[in-house]
Amino acid sequence: MLPRRHALFVAMLFPLVALAQSTYPDKPITLIVPFPPAGVADTVARPVADALSRELKQTVVVENRAGAGGALGMGTVARAQPDGYTLLLGLSSISILPEADKLLGRKPQFTLDQFTPIARFTADPTVLVVRAEAPWRTLADFLADVRRKPGTYNYGSSGNYGTMHVPMEMLKAAADFRMTHIPFTGAGPAVVALLGGQVDALASGPATVVQHIKAGRLRPLAHWGDRPLAALPEVPSLTQAGYPVQFAQWSALFAPAGTPDEVVQKLRAAARKAAADPAVQQTIATAGSPLAYLDAPEFKAYWDADAAVMTQAVKRIGRVE
Repeated sequence: MLPRRHALFVAMLFPLVALAQSTYPDKPITLIVPFPPAGVADTVARPVADALSRELKQTVVVENRAGAGGALGMGTVARAQPDGYTLLLGLSSISILPEADKLLGRKPQFTLDQFTPIARFTADPTVLVVRAEAPWRTLADFLADVRRKPGTYNYGSSGNYGTMHVPMEMLKAAADFRMTHIPFTGAGPAVVALLGGQVDALASGPATVVQHIKAGRLRPLAHWGDRPLAALPEVPSLTQAGYPVQFAQWSALFAPAGTPDEVVQKLRAAARKAAADPAVQQTIATAGSPLAYLDAPEFKAYWDADAAVMTQAVKRIGRVE
């Protein structure tokens, strides 16, 4: 039993904690994007941050903190004070990187239980793209050529074991061909490298490449989905071509584990309204990523299932230095 003075202190403390939570947020919020500007996470984060600012009546500042295939920024949020003032706009690579660290004999920079899921905003199958002047007009052309010249061509990605690396390795295994992997610090730099001729192909979320496709600079050959893409309805799926591999590059909002439930509920409510905001929907759809919103409970179930698939994919890829 607590001494009387301790009991009085605890009794006085509870209202203060409740008051702190009920006034959330009373200062600006940082939304960390663990990749450089121009990638999928950044494309989603900026309109979402604007909408969250309106809903929460507080500034939400987007901070790009790239490095280690996204692990640097994700680890920063995992270790942040769980008070709702440091949030993460993460991609599906969040499920991949801890398993990759273990495979490489390193201590993971974060674990999945260090995050509280708030909401999923998008879930886009990756798209195989090449430069418009490339000799490959179809997936069949591409595969025939890379098989004839194993190791001659290369592909770019946002980093080892990231959401542009894993789907290409899945396709390589299914279609039996070899290409050299060239990792970059994010999707944006990888796309710039493709446009500049430093790499020959890449797998990317539609939001990162659709503008270049429409401008005639890139050519899509196939996608990793199970139904036509809204932004690119004429592009066939790999499954249609006889290669049953699927991969979705999703984006979602997370808080550090241990964030008070009242704060989490406020963030969920704000995220729900942000997802219903026509301006957010239009901005994200125009970028090539139609909204695929899931609230926290549904998203957690989806995330658990997806993480199990990604863990197996990483193990199949094996050790990559």
